[in-house]
Parts: sequence; structure tokens; C-alpha cells
Amino acid sequence: MSKFIDLYTEEGENLPDIPWNEYPRPLLKRDSFFCLNGEWNFGVCVGDNEVDFQKITVPYSPESLLSGINKTYDETEYDYLLYKKEFVLPEGFKNDRVLLHFGAVGNYAKVYVNGRFFGEHIGGYDPFFFDITEVLCEKNTIVVHAKNFLKGNVLPYGKQSRKRGGMWYTPTSGIWQTVWLESVPEKYIKSLKTDVKGNRVRIKADGIDRAKVELKTENGVLNFEMANSVCEFEIENRVEWSPENPYLYYFSVESEYDKIESYFAFRELEIKTVDGYKRLCLNGKPYFFHGLLDQGYWSDGGMTPPSPKSYEKDIMAMKSLGFNMLRKHIKIEPANFYYDCDRLGMIVFQDMINNGDYNFIRDTALPTIGVKKLNDKLLHRDKKTREAFKDYMKKTVELLKGYPCICCYTIFNEGWGQFCGTEMYGELKKLDNTRFIDTASGWFDPVMSDVDSEHVYFRKVKLKSKKRPLVLSEFGGYSYRVNGHIFNPENEYGYGKYSNREGFVEAFRKLYETEILPLVRSGLCASVYTQVSDVEDETNGLFTYDRRVLKIKPEEFSDISEKLKTI
Repeated sequence: MSKFIDLYTEEGENLPDIPWNEYPRPLLKRDSFFCLNGEWNFGVCVGDNEVDFQKITVPYSPESLLSGINKTYDETEYDYLLYKKEFVLPEGFKNDRVLLHFGAVGNYAKVYVNGRFFGEHIGGYDPFFFDITEVLCEKNTIVVHAKNFLKGNVLPYGKQSRKRGGMWYTPTSGIWQTVWLESVPEKYIKSLKTDVKGNRVRIKADGIDRAKVELKTENGVLNFEMANSVCEFEIENRVEWSPENPYLYYFSVESEYDKIESYFAFRELEIKTVDGYKRLCLNGKPYFFHGLLDQGYWSDGGMTPPSPKSYEKDIMAMKSLGFNMLRKHIKIEPANFYYDCDRLGMIVFQDMINNGDYNFIRDTALPTIGVKKLNDKLLHRDKKTREAFKDYMKKTVELLKGYPCICCYTIFNEGWGQFCGTEMYGELKKLDNTRFIDTASGWFDPVMSDVDSEHVYFRKVKLKSKKRPLVLSEFGGYSYRVNGHIFNPENEYGYGKYSNREGFVEAFRKLYETEILPLVRSGLCASVYTQVSDVEDETNGLFTYDRRVLKIKPEEFSDISEKLKTI
């Protein structure tokens, strides 16, 4: 009998028949969407034999409560997870082509439609699609073979572990993001790239040549023409995006046969010397990035929130406390998360997804006592592992570059999978030179980086600014367990334990008043408290794991958040 407690969020207790029935691609929105989430057939295949054949609710992984399965499968004990779904296209849905989209499958998938093999995808955090037009008929069947390859740690895996516990979490296998169909014309807008520099905007559409561009502004609608797939224009008296004023410019691109909607924002990032300290600046002014570590796990959905609205709940709760930034920790979310951060005004520091092996002595124990400098050229020398990381870093940037909320990339966290940091910094700068880069969050330094990035647990935060902007990219992590909202009654994981809410709130306030505020005055540019919510054994969140209890009230902390704005 499991010792773990089933914890449901409020949203998870009231799932609709088709969960996540919301358009999943806000940067390239088309008026064509047929959601295939909901009930699928599911089985575990060993050779030609199917076992555990039952129903599953997509898009929740079989390890989650909301999937209806709630079981972890060891990858060494099965050949693949089998998914089957029958569907009939809605009347009038089909245009010239029909595309089958998967938000993400962890971390290997083979896809068949009506008996034809369409392809495979490797990588557990990025979307992919297939053109299935040629095989469609009145009644159709999708079959997916999936497997979560964690053995060997070659593919990026984040916080997943077959031996969950402490800071490592239950794996996410199979389909864990929305499955949907899209109907498009023969000549359709395949991708959109929007570059913003100064007052100038450049929009490039792949797949078409000429189109009309309609831009909504605070002063009315502006119209432009796209020729040779490109439209360029300038905006006078632009409105700049910030957490305090998250202004987005919405626009549409309409060709002869196709129309999409998208958006962009004006937001500039710089490093300047101010009063003798290197400062991270937003829109030309020093800005304190007041943040939290955001793991992106839910008690009932695992890596998949019960609803897209779950993101807004997290974001607005953290904003009510005065936070303006989330460090998305070694995970890529569905696009809905980044759009919510864009429209609601929440900065994101985005981590790359780690791969490679983890060694407790090298990566945690020794750095915690001060051994933080290793030659990372000698670490993780396996060629396949390095190439897999490089490939996924490129995919991550291509996927997320259009979201203005993302202000910083973290390449490596605490040495996990770290290799050739200076080289990786250069590679990432080539991919995107518009954002800050934290090459080695916590350790191992020295490497090329835009910031000095420190993690401090188990001791007082005492840091000094050097030649680069100073970022405290992890700290705190105070544990307070709320009865009735604990996943693992037998284990408590955190950095300092408090038995009641009053003691926790007092310690939390004192931490910022006596250690963080003085550092801000002497050069600290960003801080990331651990963390948004409890996760499995970890009970160091501001939210409980089920998001039902916020451990500190806005009025108990907002005065400190206000002080952090005056740097």
C-alpha cells in the first residue's frame, strides 16, 4: 500500500470531459482547432503482449492521478506504452490539409494513423506534428507508441528520476500535453518570426509571400503590407512591456488563403554600471528581479497542470506577494504558461533542460561546503550526451524566443550535465543575443556568463558584487508542512524547518529584511527564493502541493516587496 497521499487541486476535482480544451499555440493562432484530449485507450506492451489495458485521460501522464492510471512504469520492464484514439472530423473542418499536433510526449514517440506510420519524435518537452491528410476517412484511429528513456541520462530529463525522492520527482511518461488537429490551406503560414529592436518591428512569415498585416495599438489599428514574406515598420511613442504594465501589441497576418493572429512587445534588456555596481536593466533602468523557483509540478497532474487556468492561479498568487519573476526550473511548459506570463506581467528566467549524470558528492556535497570551481571541459565528455544537450538548447530557443516575458536563460544548474560552459555561452549568444545568460547557476565557475550566479542554503547570505551583475539564483527553501496537504508523511525535505505558520512567516520576513535587502543596496540584481509550491517530498513552497493553501498572506510580505523596488 502506497505511503503517499492523493492530493487533488480544486481544478483537478472538476475536470471536464475534454481537459485542456483551449487553443495551445498563442504566437501562431489560427481559427482551426479540434482537441483530441480526453479518454484514450492505453496499454503497456511487452513484446507482442499488451498488459494493463485500460482507459487513460489525456493529456495527463500515466504516473499522475488525473490520468486515471496513477502508476509508474519502469522503462526496463516494457517495450512501449500504447495509446489509441478513434475520432471523426467535425463537419466542415477539413480544408486542404489536416495536421496532427502533439504538445509533448515523454520522451520518445512513434505515431500511426489508420495503420500508416507517420514518423517518430525524440525529446520530451517540445511540440511536433504530422500531415495526415492522405489517410483520413470517415472514422480514424491514432496509435502512439511511447517510451520514456531515462536510463543513461543521454536525453534531457529535468527533475525526473526512476528513484524519486528529495529533490528528484516521479517521471512523466507518454503524452503529457495537448493532442490536437488543425486544418490548413495548401499554402499556409508555417511559422512566424517577430524581431523587435528599438522602435522597429520585423515580421517574417514562412510559407507565404504576400499578406496584409493589421496591428492593434493604443491609438487605433494600423495596416501594413507584407512582401517577399517580410513586413517591417516602426512604432512611434511605443508602450514598453514590464510586470507593472504588461502591454502586448496584437496583430494579424492575412494572405489570400490563410490568416493567423499573434503578438509582440517592446522590452529591452541591458547591463549598465549604476552607482559603481553592474546592474541588470529593464527598459533602460535598473530593475530588481524579485523571483521564485518554479518547478512546474502539480499534485494531481504531475508536470501537467489540471487546467490551463492553473498557471494564472500561480502567477497571480505570486504577484499578490510582490514577486515579478519566476525561474522556470529545468522544464519547458506548454505555450499557455508563457502567454499568461506575457499578458499578466511575470518575468521568466528560463532554464535549459539538463541531461548527463548526477553525482551527489561532485554536484551537491562538495559545492555546498565551498568546492565550486572545476574545469568543466573535462566533465560529461560523452559525445552523444553533449550533442543531445546542444540540440535541445537550440530547440528551446527556437520554441521560446518569441515570448517577451523571458528575460534570462540558464544553461547549467549546479553543474548538472555541465560541460564547456564558455563554449555553450557563445553558442547560446549566437542563437539569441537579446537576453541575459546565466551559464552556471550556483556552480561550476569560472566560465563566460553575463552574471555571477550564486546558490546559498544552510547559511546566511553573504555575497559581494564583482565584475558582473550579482544574481542569487537560489536561496531560502524554508520548510513548513501544512497538515492535510502533505504528499509524503514520512519525509520532509527543505532547508530549515518550521512547525507552525507564525514561525515560518517570521523567518521568511527576517530572511529578506536582514540578508536580501542589504545586498540589493550593494549590488544584488536578482534573487530566486525556493520555491513557488511544495513538490512531492519537498515542503518548502509558498503554496502547498495541491495549491489550496498559500502559506503567507500578501499583507504579511508586500511591504518588503515594495522596498525591493527602490534600488
